[in-house]
Amino acid sequence: MTHPLRIAIVSGEESGDLLGHDLIVALQQQSGRPVDLVGVGGRHLQQLGLQPLFDPSDIALMGVSAVVRDLPRLVYRINTTARAIVAARPDCLITVDSPAFTLRVAKKVRALAPDIPVVKYVCPSVWAWGPGRAKQMKPYVDRVLCILPFETQVLQDLDGPQGIYVGHRLASDPSILAAADAQRTRQGTSGRWSLLVLPGSRRAEVAGLMEPFGEVVRLLQKRGHAIDVVIPTVPHVAELVTQAAKGWSTAPQVVQGEISKTEAFARADLAMAASGTVLLELALARVPMISCYSTDIVMKLATRIITTWSAALPNLIADRVVVPEFINDYLRPALMARQLEALIQGPARQAQLDGFDEVVRRMATDRPSSQIAAEAVLDLIKTRN
Repeated sequence: MTHPLRIAIVSGEESGDLLGHDLIVALQQQSGRPVDLVGVGGRHLQQLGLQPLFDPSDIALMGVSAVVRDLPRLVYRINTTARAIVAARPDCLITVDSPAFTLRVAKKVRALAPDIPVVKYVCPSVWAWGPGRAKQMKPYVDRVLCILPFETQVLQDLDGPQGIYVGHRLASDPSILAAADAQRTRQGTSGRWSLLVLPGSRRAEVAGLMEPFGEVVRLLQKRGHAIDVVIPTVPHVAELVTQAAKGWSTAPQVVQGEISKTEAFARADLAMAASGTVLLELALARVPMISCYSTDIVMKLATRIITTWSAALPNLIADRVVVPEFINDYLRPALMARQLEALIQGPARQAQLDGFDEVVRRMATDRPSSQIAAEAVLDLIKTRN
């Protein structure tokens, strides 16, 4: 009987859980061995047999203030998780995203069992703030699987662990590619605009953005534009979104589920979205957009530690301004409405679409990201053994 590959994995966010799932499936395929899992993960990893040590939503935190507020519980979870992983004697520990928690687990595991290889999947945003974190990772992280093409050079420049660009799962997502194809065959906007509104997947994001988004819709209508508004959302904030939109000048269509979201992307003329991964989805689907963000109180006070020139992933990947950004005091509906008007047709729209093509070119890989990531993990296991 083939000896199973034992993998410890720690993931909190839904997006990280998806990455972990795809990676484990690829590990099974490339190694030809079953994979036994131990650690923390959501429904996708649980489908592969993981019995989580605790509910992964406990570590799906957002913002510095959330981390500070939940610090005692985090410390307890870190210690118990690390001890459980060491006791399982895995062939490798893979931590996925959620760095406030997962990197602390990795550090603790390295201290307790230095022979266990450690992989960080998704590079922490050392290019955005806290560049010293890259070098701090080096003693307890052996490889960083980077999903953005510029991150390997950043890690090298900052004397961090070895980075390997594995690509982003969205770049080869069939639904995103289908939406992009649909956008290419569109004959231009009709008299009515289809406007996507994406206020985020966290309650704090939704609470901070729905009011200015509603004002943008009102202003666009006041300025003579006919608009159909579609809000793709997720179940845990759907009711909050629906209630917040009740006072809008036009009733939006609130949709849930990946199929509905992809269909909305394929038909959209424009989007205004919370800054985050969804900007990359929109860029790959070729939907012109503006990016908006309202930070929490602690992050507003800490803006001086932010070192990146942009918070929008399409901008960082293209290394130029592709997507206009409206953050905190600049989250002004009158300005946002006029920027959307400029993007509906003409040079501004074409310039953004050209920028999206550059994003696609820079992100391209010859294989799906999960396969490249699995190859890197197996190579590390072989090297360390």
